[in-house]
Amino acid sequence: MTVSNKLRMAFVGCGGIADLHWQGIQTVADPVRVTAAVDTDAERRTGMALRTGAKPFATLDEALRKGNFDAVDVMLPHDLHEGAALACLEAGKHVLLEKPLAHTLDSAERIIAFAKGFPDQVFMIAEQSQYWTDVIEARKLIDTGAIGRVLNARACFYDRVQIDPEAPPPWRYSLSRAGGGIVIDGGAHWIRPLRMMLGEVNEVIAVTGRHMERMEGESWSQSILRFESGVTAVFEAKNVAAPAGHTELFCVTGTEGELVITGGRNAELQLYNADSPRGTKVLDAAEGKRDSYGAEIKDFAAAVLDGTEPAASPQYSLGEMRTALAMYRSVKSRRWEKVWA
Repeated sequence: MTVSNKLRMAFVGCGGIADLHWQGIQTVADPVRVTAAVDTDAERRTGMALRTGAKPFATLDEALRKGNFDAVDVMLPHDLHEGAALACLEAGKHVLLEKPLAHTLDSAERIIAFAKGFPDQVFMIAEQSQYWTDVIEARKLIDTGAIGRVLNARACFYDRVQIDPEAPPPWRYSLSRAGGGIVIDGGAHWIRPLRMMLGEVNEVIAVTGRHMERMEGESWSQSILRFESGVTAVFEAKNVAAPAGHTELFCVTGTEGELVITGGRNAELQLYNADSPRGTKVLDAAEGKRDSYGAEIKDFAAAVLDGTEPAASPQYSLGEMRTALAMYRSVKSRRWEKVWA
């Protein structure tokens, strides 16, 4: 496939996440032009087409036959990932696929295996937390010994949700469509940074619960992750529909200090050690979080246009899903469960 210095991309799925990807393209991913907007919902595809200048299509099949694009950004419900990814790869398109890879491990592994049959096409999983500047900087500080030897860590993902009892439940609340609840979905954005900072997860033990009746999967979870290094991290994920206070997003404790990542309006990375016992702000985190959608698309575009290697391979990107599935097994077994077994 001949590709110019601009990457022509189709948005496959024009829901809320597509708006964030479009903002990222406008602010960060300059080489990308959105030339097709695909969605079964006429209002969504028409709206996205008007915002981007793309041509609207009601189905992916129609877009693959009539559209003018080199790559796709697949932003569909998890159970539709496999069909869309395979069809696009077979049609000769480069594929950026939203996390998680699929709704089941078998489906995810089929996608990875199929993509290997197209070595000249880029296949990448979109996980914006791979590009969070605070996490990247925290790993650098850990590597330089800023907090000594890492002892343990904690992470808390809380998703503030608004519930309309009159509206039908979103597809994310369906266990068969999403593959799980909060851990496999939004929780992945916290599992990836833990892996980036602490290395690969070896095993987990977890408990989950459901306080949101219409959500079939878990709406809260608490777990301990043990990494290959022996370091452990406490991870909490929860949907919050009631008033709640702020909490640290991440905290990594070492023998000589601590790294803390906060969220909200005062999002920042803070370092506590002998040189700064009261803590010092290393960097503001809000901008890095906001621009991470554009950064992941820019990384994908560079892989297509320049032949660079993406920051994370598809196999590595399977780690969040495997960690979540190990947690689900642990809930049933009430034992530690291996992630990569």
